[in-house]
Amino acid sequence: MISRLWRGRAETATANAYYRHFTETVVPALKTLAGHRGAWLLRRDADGDTEFLAITLWESRQSIEAFAGANIDVAIVEPEGRAVLSDFDDFARHYEVAFRS
Repeated sequence: MISRLWRGRAETATANAYYRHFTETVVPALKTLAGHRGAWLLRRDADGDTEFLAITLWESRQSIEAFAGANIDVAIVEPEGRAVLSDFDDFARHYEVAFRS
């Protein structure tokens, strides 16, 4: 299994809008993809803004490619997300899941 991590920031006033976008639009779309194995959205207040860390789990590199394209490191940030985020990573990081309980 592979974990895909991506980070974004929002002004506190728009943080709930990003949360809703992720939970109501992104996650339902991910659930339709073969090989998608789950998602978490972590959030914390930092330096007057809200930081998000999105973690998605995937069965294989091929399943990530079905979502992100051949270059799986490129972040996928939909226009609705871009509209409410003040900053975000242009790339995602991938880690093999070494242990899971």
